[in-house]
Amino acid sequence: MPVPQDRKYLKTHEWFKPEGDLVVVGITDHAAQELTDITFVQMPKVGTKISAGQSFGEVESVKATSEIYSGIDGEVVEINEELSSNPGLINSDAFNAGWIIKVRPSDTSQLEKLLSPGDYENFI
Repeated sequence: MPVPQDRKYLKTHEWFKPEGDLVVVGITDHAAQELTDITFVQMPKVGTKISAGQSFGEVESVKATSEIYSGIDGEVVEINEELSSNPGLINSDAFNAGWIIKVRPSDTSQLEKLLSPGDYENFI
């Protein structure tokens, strides 16, 4: 699947898509395919403060458990409740319906420090 051009990335395979005054966060299709069948997603509670470089959750699959990292500081304002009953959404639609959290960023300039779509494509 092509890497969407409307977001930023981490080398740990998370994506960050600005949406109004929020940032939507998920894991990339590349990560989802490497993990294979995702069986569980551990997400933070709404109101949780997250920090760039820190883990905020986990994705479990039949193959492995991987931590999910943030590239920005902010507060979790929404989680994708659908993933509780259907974690496979990440496998089938990692860049859209499989989003994990929405964050109100403390400093949107942090997004500029993340990988561009082209740099992420070169990395993978």
